[in-house]
Amino acid sequence: MKAHPLYSTENESAFLRVFGSTPQLRIIDFFLDNPHFDFTREEIMGALGMAKRTLARHLPALRDSGLIEVSRRIGRAELYRLNPDSALAARLRELEEEITANPAYAEVPQIPAGKS
Repeated sequence: MKAHPLYSTENESAFLRVFGSTPQLRIIDFFLDNPHFDFTREEIMGALGMAKRTLARHLPALRDSGLIEVSRRIGRAELYRLNPDSALAARLRELEEEITANPAYAEVPQIPAGKS
């Protein structure tokens, strides 16, 4: 599945450049970029170019942490959004704003996946 051009490496957010581009971080970044909207699993997969199995592996942990919540159901489909009552979500949004506002973070080299 091909990622939406907005989420290509070329257009990678400062948040992902600083923290890496793991599937869980890509999901978090997607919701941080869209805090007022809710999405189905298919919409999330399409926007991120993420496989169904990968999303199924990471979304429950984000729900369990309280960062992401089910906002509503339409038929059998659940729609997910950034939890507006989550202190963690609020802090991550502040951190993302700080990273984006600081030009020095634009030059941070990304750590290749699997290396630390």
